[in-house]
Amino acid sequence: MSKPLVVVESPTKIKTLTKVIGDQYNIAATVGHIRDLPEKEMGVDIEDGFKPKYRTIAGKQKVIKNLKAAAGDATEIYLAPDPDREGEAIAWHTAEVLKKKGRRFYRVLFHELTPSAIKESIQHPLELDLNKYEAQQTRRILDRLVGYQISPLLWKKVKGSLSAGRVQSVAVKIICDRERAIHAFEPEEYWSITAQLAGSIPPPFTAKLVRQAGKKISIPNGDVAQTILAQLSQADFSVQQVVKKTTRRNPQPPFTTSKLQQEAIRRLRFSARKAMIVAQQLYEGIELGDGESVGLITYMRTDSTRIAEEAAQEALQLIGERFGKPYVLDKPRYFKNRKKAQDAHEAIRPTSVSHTPESVAPYLKPDQAALYELIWKRFVASQMQPALIDQLKLSIKAADFVFSANGSSVKFPGFMALYTSTEEEAQRQKEKKQDAIPDLPEGTPLDLKGMEPKQHFTSPPPRFSEASLVKELEENGIGRPSTYASILSTIRDKGYVDRVKGYFRPSELGFIVNDLIVMNFPDIFNVEFTARMEDNLDRIEQNEAESLAILEQFYAPFKSKLDEAADGMLSIKGVGFPTELNCPKCGNPLHIKVGKNGPFIACNAYPECDYSRDYERDEKGRIQPVEQVADVPSDKICEKCNRPMVIKHGRYGEFLACTGYPDCKHTESLTNGHAGQATGVTCPEAKCGGELLERKSRRGKIFYGCSRFPDCTYAIWDKPVNRVCDVCNAPFMVEKSTKRDGRFYACIAEGCGNRESIPEEEEDSP
Repeated sequence: MSKPLVVVESPTKIKTLTKVIGDQYNIAATVGHIRDLPEKEMGVDIEDGFKPKYRTIAGKQKVIKNLKAAAGDATEIYLAPDPDREGEAIAWHTAEVLKKKGRRFYRVLFHELTPSAIKESIQHPLELDLNKYEAQQTRRILDRLVGYQISPLLWKKVKGSLSAGRVQSVAVKIICDRERAIHAFEPEEYWSITAQLAGSIPPPFTAKLVRQAGKKISIPNGDVAQTILAQLSQADFSVQQVVKKTTRRNPQPPFTTSKLQQEAIRRLRFSARKAMIVAQQLYEGIELGDGESVGLITYMRTDSTRIAEEAAQEALQLIGERFGKPYVLDKPRYFKNRKKAQDAHEAIRPTSVSHTPESVAPYLKPDQAALYELIWKRFVASQMQPALIDQLKLSIKAADFVFSANGSSVKFPGFMALYTSTEEEAQRQKEKKQDAIPDLPEGTPLDLKGMEPKQHFTSPPPRFSEASLVKELEENGIGRPSTYASILSTIRDKGYVDRVKGYFRPSELGFIVNDLIVMNFPDIFNVEFTARMEDNLDRIEQNEAESLAILEQFYAPFKSKLDEAADGMLSIKGVGFPTELNCPKCGNPLHIKVGKNGPFIACNAYPECDYSRDYERDEKGRIQPVEQVADVPSDKICEKCNRPMVIKHGRYGEFLACTGYPDCKHTESLTNGHAGQATGVTCPEAKCGGELLERKSRRGKIFYGCSRFPDCTYAIWDKPVNRVCDVCNAPFMVEKSTKRDGRFYACIAEGCGNRESIPEEEEDSP
């Protein structure tokens, strides 16, 4: 009789589990999903109750064969993929392929990979959770219904290879809406007035004008500011009111997934994807010096702030030993979950606070050590005493004007002695910049040393960074903890957004696709609808709603809109979006269209008028034509029609084109003599085979594009370096430079984040 089989999702876990239960159980891994909907078709039978058509994933036949061999004739199979919806689906599909007469299946949830937790979970297995599986399956079906039926419309109306996604497209819409709010923003002028004052007790201090005649003051321009200054120059200044108080500042809860991603992005400069990859490594198990392989953190996909009592008690004991009794709470501190939070998992915390960051650092890679320290400190700090902040506020009277001066100091650091978030640190830095305020009695006369009027302008709303976009998605109920990183990666990979200096900005393609699908499916691609659908998926998991009812409720109006869009959706290939510009050749309207080289503007009277141009947007989002660079004759003859070829300057650099266009559309990439300096780096596009060449944009900026342009349009701004990434084995890195860090190499792979210093001999080279 074979030993019982434990099936996990990741092969990395096998090492950790083997050391704990390897003498009693066989252990095998599915290496992610083994079955899924087919890639090249929707895979959903709409007429038969939206029945999914699962297939074995290509390449997973060998995995299934190994699973069957590991199971042997065992009668007990313990299914232990990750404790979330995706893991539940993997468990169900594994049970289907291992089904055998007389065999029983159990569901095991490893919320942490420690010896005690592993043994406890095996000894008390659960049944497979049909509701959780149906919630995951419903999400997959919904995504297929949307993506596999709207995407072909985009191929027909815009260009091939585009895609629409039920959640990703809403994320793009959020970014587009913010960009348009920035374009529409009109700055408003306002002024502030500060007074430099001194009293009977040093030091001198600064106060800000806040009220006049009992109302909040507004100073719209310099003339009003000068009038107020003239009045104040004749006034007597004195302390009207003194307010002293001590406030308690409580620590933040242990990390949820989104909060961990936000803090890792801000503090460690990880991407959301990298934060999850590193967290997964810490969860699955690290081999420590004594040969012990242990998961260092609890499961890292969660929106709950719940913690186990024994973990809190362990933290209290450590706090007393390390910081002393004043820092220890009388009893553990527990945090209330958000209203929509699921409570299947604890918050992200260390599996044992005895694994201090300094004790495990020798066994961790730098990124692992940095993220673990963040998780460990946040959790331990959550169980420490509040910080006590002494605050002093002076209200200063001058005629019918009131100035305010504020100061604060830390009376007792509490949790701040160990950890403060980036937001808390920003607040502390702001407080440190405040003047020291003297403790003056009410009625104290003050000497006016000077006044400073200052002009300001209101600022537009900021673009989203990775951290603020994750926060926006979470607050609006878009996606769930397991999906944030993939959403951010997908919208960039599809070319719908660019990240400029760390902030997301819609690409022209992003604007076009967003406007097209929102115009045709306004009720589906909006924040409120997507959030409601996430709630419906949660209701299915909680057995409060039926999958079929949710799908039918969604599909009826969706199908109606889909049928309308099949004929009514505007063709960007043909008609295009209208602009406010008119053709300089014939006076007809100019429209935005999309060709094989991307968006451009063209005369609506085509083919009678052949005017077309690339375009860009000004700071208000208005379309501006980019004047063409004149064609340059070449000695090259077209191999298709024997007519002369000319050097043209396209969106991605120079290329050769036949003068017989549009009768002959033959183009060729340029040789090195025309294209600029070779880098020796092979183009990363699949099956391309070209080389990245240094080129110059029409505005004179250096960039690096594929030698096979226009057939391949791959291009980057950073200089590529023929250097394989040590972390993820990406084929090349790029040279970057910041004021803070100087020059360094960075991995080109999305989400890796690996950096390497440039050797001195390379720094000094010309």
